[in-house]
Amino acid sequence: MECMNIQLQDLTKRFPARGRKARGEVTAVDRLTFEVPDGLLVGLLGPSGCGKSTTLNMICGLETPTEGRIFFGGKDVTDLPPELRGVGMVFQNYALYPHLTVLQNITFPLENLKGAQKLSRTEMRRRALEAAALVQIEELLDRKPKELSGGQQQRVAIARALVKMPKVLLLDEPLSNLDARLRLQTREEICKIQKKTGITTLFVTHDQEEAMSISDRIVVMKDGLLMQQGKPQQVYDDPANLFVAKFLGTPPINVFEGTVRNQQLLLAGQDVLPVPGAPDGDVWVGIRPEGFVPDPQGPVVCGLSRVEVLGRDVSIVCTHPACTTDTLRAIVNARHDVDDAAGTVRFTLHPDKVFLFDHQTEARIRFGTQG
Repeated sequence: MECMNIQLQDLTKRFPARGRKARGEVTAVDRLTFEVPDGLLVGLLGPSGCGKSTTLNMICGLETPTEGRIFFGGKDVTDLPPELRGVGMVFQNYALYPHLTVLQNITFPLENLKGAQKLSRTEMRRRALEAAALVQIEELLDRKPKELSGGQQQRVAIARALVKMPKVLLLDEPLSNLDARLRLQTREEICKIQKKTGITTLFVTHDQEEAMSISDRIVVMKDGLLMQQGKPQQVYDDPANLFVAKFLGTPPINVFEGTVRNQQLLLAGQDVLPVPGAPDGDVWVGIRPEGFVPDPQGPVVCGLSRVEVLGRDVSIVCTHPACTTDTLRAIVNARHDVDDAAGTVRFTLHPDKVFLFDHQTEARIRFGTQG
């Protein structure tokens, strides 16, 4: 299959405001610029309503941008109709035809090809069987969609998207209708299919764990704006702002109200960590769960609620007066002996797991060797 990169340049979409008293326009996507590199799987993620699906619809041609341009392999496709873009699309609800068999559903996109693209019945069947084999549903070809599980229907939808040999594959929340076990299994299969075909793929999801587990790159959005992009581990380890830090990670990052004074970080008035180069003032402090190290002499003193055994690790659930939530979680190696009958637990902090953010703008404040 031919594959190519996708480039978005200042892509913007505004819709008329809705409601009887609404006036003006609502900006769903705001000057979005990023690239999906040739042959990679990129996860586009963010909370519901952040503009992910609107972006996908503009890329495939179902929505017309208000401003900005879309390029496939350097070619401007912004004004091309969907059928001429060479895009395969998998929707959230799969959109299978209930009265057609699996084979007929997969073949359907080839039925309407015209001119030089028109195929013989033999060639259409060959391509459909090839796509079915790719997603491992050869034994289901004579069934109707109602006879299939959710995971099987999802595979049919992917096969139908691939049968036209698209240049680009777009997946819009393709796993949201599956149960937890099937989600895990199917996301692994999507990853295998993408690697096998080498097709450039943009995968939309609100599930950060899902995106980070299978994506070569991730793009994080909020309110139509690009927050950060990069390799999943790099974005997790080096968040650009408080939103990204809070959005990525399971369990989520622990957030505290802190103060920097004389290049020392204070939580509830207690010096907890040197932060060389950080300016004085109030800050938001994000500490990853794995950033806590149990230490009887540690400067971070927490009220101990309970210890949850996870196997190799344990989750220490505790409280701290500067924490913005009722409880915080520290994930530590089980070799650490934590007395769950004690009233308190003390920690030192890993500096590379502690992030400072401006109290007003929530932008990252770097200190020490963080750059």
